[in-house]
Amino acid sequence: MLSFEQILNHLESEFNKIYFDQSPRCLFEPIEYILTLGGKRIRPCLTLMACNIYKNNIEDAVRPAMGLEVFHNFTLLHDDLMDQADKRRNKPTVHKKWNTNTAILSGDAMLIAAYQLIGETSEPYLKNILDLFSKTALEICCGQQYDMDFEKRDDVSEDEYIEMIRLKTAVLIACCIKTGAIIGGASEKDAEHLYNFGIYTGLAFQLQDDLLDVYGDSQTFGKNIGGDILCDKKTFLLINAMMLADDTQKMQMDYFKNPANRFAPEEKINTYTSIYNQLHIKDITQQKMNSLYKLAINELTYLTVAPESLTELKKMSNLLMLRES
Repeated sequence: MLSFEQILNHLESEFNKIYFDQSPRCLFEPIEYILTLGGKRIRPCLTLMACNIYKNNIEDAVRPAMGLEVFHNFTLLHDDLMDQADKRRNKPTVHKKWNTNTAILSGDAMLIAAYQLIGETSEPYLKNILDLFSKTALEICCGQQYDMDFEKRDDVSEDEYIEMIRLKTAVLIACCIKTGAIIGGASEKDAEHLYNFGIYTGLAFQLQDDLLDVYGDSQTFGKNIGGDILCDKKTFLLINAMMLADDTQKMQMDYFKNPANRFAPEEKINTYTSIYNQLHIKDITQQKMNSLYKLAINELTYLTVAPESLTELKKMSNLLMLRES
């Protein structure tokens, strides 16, 4: 079995061979920029890890894994634009460094590049992989739309939120893992259990992201702390706070929803964080993450492989649960 470090190093060497040096430079330079911002390559590593569970030679999975990473970064580029985010991985976002139109068009080009890379999948697996990817890409669009719709609602339930992040975040992680499993030669049942593992892992991953937006360190996290609060994102934290808040706490939060009121961004962030602390929202979120993690690990017990072949995958899932960025 290859270690995470070996897989990551192999991926980075392959990414170094991809050149977006075509003309016009104003279209391709932002793509080079976002792909070299220092992402952790979690998703393509998961693809290669899943493949490696079933066979030693992972080369057939490398190009589709890279395509999935390019696609992921495309979604970040457009997500930052829609959220009007200033920073990504401690660097200016593409629409800030260039402009809105460049971010839109360069993102479109990244989506096409992702399909080109995934299209290099070996023939026996190509249709299944393309069908899975296309389904996933559309689901992510649905999740993003729900996310935007929820900003205008104050009655979003926890179940609705979990479904939204399943679509927006978890399905891509699940797709990456299942892609590797299919190319590795996994049975249909094994591939489905690994997909479910990816769903539960992805849900926990997003809840950790929600936590880091409030309780993380901006330098480590790579984004401004409190961005979700300022954008009125219906995160797991906010939804639970709205359910548990007393009248005084609700009135404090309502103050910041009135466009007639003037306040500094820090005032809103500090007020919401204080309410979260009073209601023990951080503990509630971590408990939910732990329950999702147990569901994820349980899916691995159904696989028809030796337990030791899952060591690296389990190690990666542990790292995702404990990450600070």
